[in-house]
Amino acid sequence: MDADWVARFADEVIAEAERRAPGKAIVCASGLSPSGPIHLGNLREVMTPHLVADEIRRRGHECVHIVSWDDFDRFRKVPADVDPSWSEHIGKPLTSVPAPPGSAYANWAEHFKAPMAAALAEMGVEFRGISQTEMYTSGAYREQILLAMRERRKIDAILGQYRTKAKAKAKDDDEAAALEGSGAAGEDDGSGAGGYYPYKPYCSVCDRDLTTVTSYDDETTALSYTCACGHAETVILAEHTRGKLVWKVDWPMRWAYEGVVFEPSGVDHTSPGSSFVVGGQIIREIFGGDQPIGPMYAFVGISGMAKMSSSKGGVPTPAEALSIMEPALLRWLYARRRPNQSFKVSFDQEIQRMYDEWDTLSRKVADGTALPADQASHRRAATTAAVTLPVTPRPLPYRTLASVADITGGEEEQTLRILREFDPEIAGLDELRPRLDRAQHWVTTYVPAQERTQVRREPDTALLATLGATERESLKLLSDGLDEHWSLDGLTTLVYGVPKIQSGLDMGAKAATPELKVAQRAFFSLLYRLLVGRETGPRLPTLLLSVGRDRVRALIDS
Repeated sequence: MDADWVARFADEVIAEAERRAPGKAIVCASGLSPSGPIHLGNLREVMTPHLVADEIRRRGHECVHIVSWDDFDRFRKVPADVDPSWSEHIGKPLTSVPAPPGSAYANWAEHFKAPMAAALAEMGVEFRGISQTEMYTSGAYREQILLAMRERRKIDAILGQYRTKAKAKAKDDDEAAALEGSGAAGEDDGSGAGGYYPYKPYCSVCDRDLTTVTSYDDETTALSYTCACGHAETVILAEHTRGKLVWKVDWPMRWAYEGVVFEPSGVDHTSPGSSFVVGGQIIREIFGGDQPIGPMYAFVGISGMAKMSSSKGGVPTPAEALSIMEPALLRWLYARRRPNQSFKVSFDQEIQRMYDEWDTLSRKVADGTALPADQASHRRAATTAAVTLPVTPRPLPYRTLASVADITGGEEEQTLRILREFDPEIAGLDELRPRLDRAQHWVTTYVPAQERTQVRREPDTALLATLGATERESLKLLSDGLDEHWSLDGLTTLVYGVPKIQSGLDMGAKAATPELKVAQRAFFSLLYRLLVGRETGPRLPTLLLSVGRDRVRALIDS
């Protein structure tokens, strides 16, 4: 695939849509399960079709991006941080489970849907949400359910082609669900001792899916089931709305119902018997439709963390990412990589490098030197067919803002004073937002306490007393040069230049001998110890500007 993967898929989708139904709105789809926090891995399930759908809209075609909320899935497991008494709800639809303690939302599903929907809105993702609870309980799928039950033997035969094939087994249902991108993915396929039935009712007494279908009459649609709670009854399926198709039948049914042309799926769908592979055969042979174009997407990781799985807890969500980075940057991380390329979102120090890359690209785009593929990914990150995402009016480097926020503890007057040293034209802090707020939140939330910068209140007299003549001379050279070099570039020249002067070189000399590098590292370490009591810290020019000339001199003069 060429570098601009979005344009390539848009070409394919437009051509396929014209073949299937000329003139109709093109449908791209995503599926999300609100069984727990919807994390940054799940976001790829949305961003991949969003970017393609948005490109299609930019070209003037009508395109709908649907997000199916799989909120009629069963509640599988009580998270470690929730009252164990919630185990009584295992097996109920997610919309029938009470929200976690203290939540303002009506049920478990709404509690986890809301922050994801808000994050997508902030990122400019335009979509039409579909609640599967509403679809099933309204009877919208009645004809499809009855068709699947009539064709149950044929479906069973299709599934039987894959049941005996070797396939990697996930450790538990929750992990399977996370891999498949839906909480429904870990369900059984409808097989049972009493025969094969692709429809699973929720019990009318306990509202759980611990049911077994015992018989079904095609003529009357009378369906009998028993439940582990002891209840047994017969319902008329043509009128019943408290149940759903098993996942491997449900997904292709929805493709046909919605006319989906494009929907991605997780990398696990390469395995024999996976939902996507089986679904392609079922939609053709049972529902008379075409399988969507379905690229596989690779996993999204977090710096310093293993592969994300919502069943394990503690995985960052889009809302948490947006608390430390601007929406355009987060969009860019998903736009610049082909779906089959894995990547990481950084919540550690790497976020500073990530922002540097974004700022460099933005400058290249502005001056016309960016490569075409990079220009395209930047455009898709910064704009959609409908909106231009908000930007920081005066975007100082993220690492600078983070360093200043770290040193000042967020005190606004001090922050403004220091940042005006970097850019005297700054009128107020609002010009630096929202990036400044994101950097401040990153420092206070994700930088470990032991790595936070605390400027010394008093000189380290014990350390100063042990210094030799060379070290004392280096500190005097720095102190004497502060006034002349009091700017970011000037202080950079000064801190690197002091060891050069001591080596008999001009301060601006471009020497880089091993001996000089050792001397510079030793000088930097000495300054950090005297200023912040550690061997390392923020970039020294930023630190010096933040501390201020008088206080620097008070801490280093021996």
